[in-house]
Amino acid sequence: MTTAREALEWIRANSSRRDRENLARFGITVTKAIGISMAKLKVYAKRTGRDHTLALALWRTGWYDARMLACLVDDPALVTRAQMDAWCKVFDNWGICDTACFALFDRSELAWGRIAPWARQRGEYQRRAGFALLASLALHDKRAPNAKFVRLLPLIEAHATDDRNFVKKGVSWALRGIGKRNAALRARATITARRLATHDSASARWIGKDALREFARSKVRTPARSTVRATGRRARAN
Repeated sequence: MTTAREALEWIRANSSRRDRENLARFGITVTKAIGISMAKLKVYAKRTGRDHTLALALWRTGWYDARMLACLVDDPALVTRAQMDAWCKVFDNWGICDTACFALFDRSELAWGRIAPWARQRGEYQRRAGFALLASLALHDKRAPNAKFVRLLPLIEAHATDDRNFVKKGVSWALRGIGKRNAALRARATITARRLATHDSASARWIGKDALREFARSKVRTPARSTVRATGRRARAN
């Protein structure tokens, strides 16, 4: 069994000055970082396998690189709501926020219940986490019904006026993700995007136009008529 100490030793042995400098280049501001590429961390995580105990120990070290590895090795089935909230509370850059949501939390059965609570928090990266999680579910949760996403479109509109850079981009990511799932959701997301594109808020206008540009250059699968009718009924019911 791999220990957190062993993992940190491996990270240090495989770190580089270039990887440390890349953090700032990519807009990731963090004081406690060793500097290792995500590609190398993924190789190590694959070799280690899922290990919830290791993930918790890595997170407790406070090192950015160790926390990124924790997101890759943790077992989604063992993640708790308390853990998700605790990790979200200390998100301080988009790298750790997005990796936790995209590589771990969105695989948990608890994921849908954390979107709205996180989106309503004041912190920039805590609020981003809510929308990063929604965007991740839009991509990865293939079994989720359209109605789940339709119900969250008002949440997107409610926070589209937040002009903080990483919140604004997170909201756009979520809206674009919903609109790329299928034709029925594309139609609903487009309505939201058009409304935002003419909003008084500059942030909301940017989000709406960003989504509309994405929709114009990407195609989605057209569902059968029966699916469209059923989706429409579910959407009207909610």
